[in-house]
Amino acid sequence: MIKSILFVTGISGAGRTEVMKVLEDLGFFCIDNLPLALLPKLTQLTDLSTEPEQRLAVAIDMRGRDFFSKFLVAVDSLQDGNTPHHILFLDCVDDILVRRYSETRRRHPMGESGSLYESIAAQRVLLAQIRARADFVLDTSLIKTYELRKRVGQMAFQRDVSLDLIVNIMSFGFKNGVPLDADLMFDMRFIANPYYEVGLRSQTGLDAAVSGYVFAQPRALEAVKSISSLIGSWIPLYASAGKTCLTVAIGCTGGQHRSVAITMALANSLSEQFNLVNAFHRDM
Repeated sequence: MIKSILFVTGISGAGRTEVMKVLEDLGFFCIDNLPLALLPKLTQLTDLSTEPEQRLAVAIDMRGRDFFSKFLVAVDSLQDGNTPHHILFLDCVDDILVRRYSETRRRHPMGESGSLYESIAAQRVLLAQIRARADFVLDTSLIKTYELRKRVGQMAFQRDVSLDLIVNIMSFGFKNGVPLDADLMFDMRFIANPYYEVGLRSQTGLDAAVSGYVFAQPRALEAVKSISSLIGSWIPLYASAGKTCLTVAIGCTGGQHRSVAITMALANSLSEQFNLVNAFHRDM
């Protein structure tokens, strides 16, 4: 079922597309330029995703010809329902809007006649009432792309989401090739290989016997401690730069024993600091 609806609108050129990308990364089901006639049907949708309570973001702008006259009427029609909804209004100073339109060479929606400044001014007048009704107003004039996630997340969740970065810890075997999607890669072949122990060869790093063999070696424990400390200190730096997913690859010869055991230990360690940590094994 739908937990809440966030309507994203505002001045043309203020960054609606980028905001919708951020909301999608934050787990919202995003719909762009929904016809207002379909707005009352939104709360009836129950199968948007597998999430038990799905947040919905709806971008509506003046490309819909009935936008100015019917948007607030349509929003008010949801008042009788049980689904909370909010309006996020995007704004930007005129000079930066003009520069953005000059760079993209796109026509302003109200640019049928007159200068670009006149078109922007006319749109501001038409949107004044909607802006006054907005729950959130975000001026994107000086916001960098990597800062947008934090600002939008604060509005949507009332908390700092800058560290809600997905951390994937992946084991692999060098003999099968290095993973091309890895952001960071660590080689565990300095640890004694359980493969050469006959009783352990057919098992994997998920088995207690193999894991015990690996971590009976002080160098393995030190590796987990060092890598966990490094990644833990770097994740905030990646997050502040706007990165939403970090893949850390842990390799050994075949991807069955050492890398698997180290991967699981790292995932457990990082899960104590961060919420979104996944472990998977490419070659096991």
